[in-house]
Amino acid sequence: VDDVTLEVRRGETFGLVGESGSGKSTVAKTVVGLEPPYQGKVLYKGVDISALSTDSGLRANCTDMQIIFQDPFSSLNPRMRVRQIISEPMVYHSLAEKNEANAVADELLVRVGLDKAAGDKYPHQFSGGQRQRICIARALVMRPRMLICDEPTSALDVSIQASLLNLLKDLQEELGLTMLFISHDLAVIRQMCDRIAVMRYGKLCEVADSETLFADPQHPYTKELLRLAPKFSRQVAV
Repeated sequence: VDDVTLEVRRGETFGLVGESGSGKSTVAKTVVGLEPPYQGKVLYKGVDISALSTDSGLRANCTDMQIIFQDPFSSLNPRMRVRQIISEPMVYHSLAEKNEANAVADELLVRVGLDKAAGDKYPHQFSGGQRQRICIARALVMRPRMLICDEPTSALDVSIQASLLNLLKDLQEELGLTMLFISHDLAVIRQMCDRIAVMRYGKLCEVADSETLFADPQHPYTKELLRLAPKFSRQVAV
């Protein structure tokens, strides 16, 4: 990734789109502190969080930023019950005692469309879509202000992608979340995002609000992406 400058505004969903290997996931990992930048800064609420030590940086921002990864099958500890998976971050960061954290986990399971009984089960007992709902619940348990979604539906069947996207939109509205949404799927990006950045070979091609980018793309690569994409409407059917 080289010379990438982005501003994500409070309350918006900012999209990052590009082909595989364009640097989208590297940007996401750098933002949350999982990968250090070789140069430049990551500013969050005016603080250069990339200048903090890895451990202190992650701890300082774990309550404000959470990330949902692409693969729900490898994102959950197979040896832990779902309730513990969700509640563990609260206990680890001393935000709640075990019983209180478990109660919060149960509430979140219901909020993401599962039920409290799901907390007694193990990850292998759920489908891919259900596991991604568990991942969303785990991210929300820290009450973040910003949610980074790194291809959250690309590993799922098309038949269940729309319900996950609608869940994320509903949660954003209910909780006032800011989202950085990463995808190679232009239809998904258009449905979800207020503004969009297009990446290629680790660099930015252009940044524009969603409707402007789809109606009047400026960069040749963006024009080619849109030309090759399947035709779609503004809304994705459920």
